[in-house]
Amino acid sequence: MKNNFLALFALLFIATGVNAQIDRSQQPEPGPAPKINLGEPDEFTLDNGLTVMVVENHKLPRVSASLIIDNKPHAEAKPATADLVSALMGTGTENISKDDFNEEVDFLGARISFGAERASASSLSKFFPRVMELMAEGALRPKFTQEEFDAEKNKQIEGLKSMNKDVGAIASRVSAALAYGAKHPYGEFATVENTEQVELQDVKDFYNNYFKPGNAYLVVVGDVKTKDVKKLAKKNFGDWKAGAPNEQELPQVANVDGTQINLIDLPNAVQSELRIQNTINLKMGDKDYFPVLVANRILGGSGSLGSYLNANLREDKGYTYGAYSSTGADKYASRFVANASVRNAVTDSAVVEALKEIKRIRTEKVDPQVLEDAKNKFAGSFVLRLERPSTIANYALNIKTNDLSEDFHKTFLEKINAVTQEDIKRVANKYYQTDNMRIIVAGKASEIAENLEKIEFNGKTIPVKYFNKYGEEVEKPQEKQVDASVTVEKVYQDYLEAIGGRDAVEKVESVVMRAEATVQGMALNLIMKRTTNGKLNQEVSVGGNVMSKQVFNGESGFVMAQGQKIPYTEDQVKTAKIDANPFPELKVGNETLEGIETVEGTDAYVIALNENYKAYYSVDSGLKLQTMQTVSQGGQTMSIPTGYSDYQAVEGVKFPFKMTQAAGPQTFEFTVNEILINEGVSPEDFEE
Repeated sequence: MKNNFLALFALLFIATGVNAQIDRSQQPEPGPAPKINLGEPDEFTLDNGLTVMVVENHKLPRVSASLIIDNKPHAEAKPATADLVSALMGTGTENISKDDFNEEVDFLGARISFGAERASASSLSKFFPRVMELMAEGALRPKFTQEEFDAEKNKQIEGLKSMNKDVGAIASRVSAALAYGAKHPYGEFATVENTEQVELQDVKDFYNNYFKPGNAYLVVVGDVKTKDVKKLAKKNFGDWKAGAPNEQELPQVANVDGTQINLIDLPNAVQSELRIQNTINLKMGDKDYFPVLVANRILGGSGSLGSYLNANLREDKGYTYGAYSSTGADKYASRFVANASVRNAVTDSAVVEALKEIKRIRTEKVDPQVLEDAKNKFAGSFVLRLERPSTIANYALNIKTNDLSEDFHKTFLEKINAVTQEDIKRVANKYYQTDNMRIIVAGKASEIAENLEKIEFNGKTIPVKYFNKYGEEVEKPQEKQVDASVTVEKVYQDYLEAIGGRDAVEKVESVVMRAEATVQGMALNLIMKRTTNGKLNQEVSVGGNVMSKQVFNGESGFVMAQGQKIPYTEDQVKTAKIDANPFPELKVGNETLEGIETVEGTDAYVIALNENYKAYYSVDSGLKLQTMQTVSQGGQTMSIPTGYSDYQAVEGVKFPFKMTQAAGPQTFEFTVNEILINEGVSPEDFEE
């Protein structure tokens, strides 16, 4: 099989070599698609309705098992419930404590995980009987305790608070809510508010309602024999009580009447998130499915460099790291989405160019070679999947859960190969509905709204509507005016008074701060030493190992990371001269007051200390709420916000004991453990 495909690709290479003469005005005649011989899994059904599929593969002594419950989507009165069920699965069973369960799984070198409507496990084949028993124990006999529930609920709430600062996460959840409706299962989402409403009984009810075998499949792949799996399945899942949940009537999904821009104002956003979308009615079994697959790859699928969207927005214009598209084929409801993250300054231009590329695939015939390249990429990825034993089981499961013909995957390449230029244009016009699109933009309205309101498409100005981070339509945000009496000097003076007064602050010569954050279960330790004459020493360590170190002596500095010592750039020196002093507010220089913006729901004065550094001070309390540093790297510009809260007094001066810093999608939250004033600092700390 593998050699046949290598030969096929060799022929394709020869046929399209650099010296070949190709008439690009004519689409090449498709050659015969290779014959796909897919094996079929062994299959049986337990009395309770659980369907079991087994793929024997004895090349390696490993086995994996997946339990999938294919329930119809269901909306919840408290949408956060499913997330809490998922988090609590695997935290102990009726017969085994959480610690004992995890200890045995580790001892066996296995992996077992659970979700609200799923479970999976993998291990060496000699341990698989016990691992499958543990998987069934966790899936069928979970013990939901109040203690674990409270801990997970608090963790979920903290995670959602962090998510509320993530522009990409907000754009994704609001775009889904606007596409499908907030009451549709695909449109609802967890919030701090609805998570707080969930009780332990809600978790138990959800599990009892939906964790049933009527729509369930158990897929086992690896070094096992079907007869042994049959015994294990009956032993461990045979007592699972038969049944299936009552199905809900899903709300109707419809597109907007006329294309519109939906702007989510996020005043702290350092870039804009775009989601250009419309809902569609497309299923995997439809005849349009294969042309849509190819059309989507040409437009922006997989973020390939040659796609229309990426070639324009990334390679040509440099607006983004990547522009993508996806076209769903869910059996209940789907949508087309083109998305990108772009700088505030080019948000409107990015929207215009993205629409231009969507219009292009609808109105122009795709280049024959571009079409062939897209088909060949599908062939390559399809062949790679065939080399995995799990593919046989996954494809068989796919046929059942998506009501596909038995030869769906066997004829996959044949149907891809048959897609024509006309097919691409036809399905693009049918599914990329430029007259009924929502253009979701999550970003800083004060910087992007004016230009967004000027965008024209097909000779018409696109109307702009405003939404909050929960998907609720709101009035256009109004720019707040700064009172004429407020100056940089007054903002600084109010800040100094808020933290203890100028006299107390001027007595401080140095500050040592020790703080800790948790990242993926690991403790991240921060030690920062700063002096009022502008020197800095900062170390970040994990498990006692220093991961990075920065030293600034007032005029020059360096970063030490991964064994490399990198001198500060000119911009880093400018920033360090501000950051090194714990109280730059003691002296007014060339700063400017830019206006009032909202930081975490609080109005704040914005002070620009230089072209790349801003500080935000609460209008009401005077306290510093945030700083924003703009950096350029690899031809891209990004802004890094650092938040300050939980001010506490140390020797008469208040310091923030909570600090958050966003780095891409990751947000680090540091809790200060100790602050030392005028001690713990020596001249050697700042030597290069």
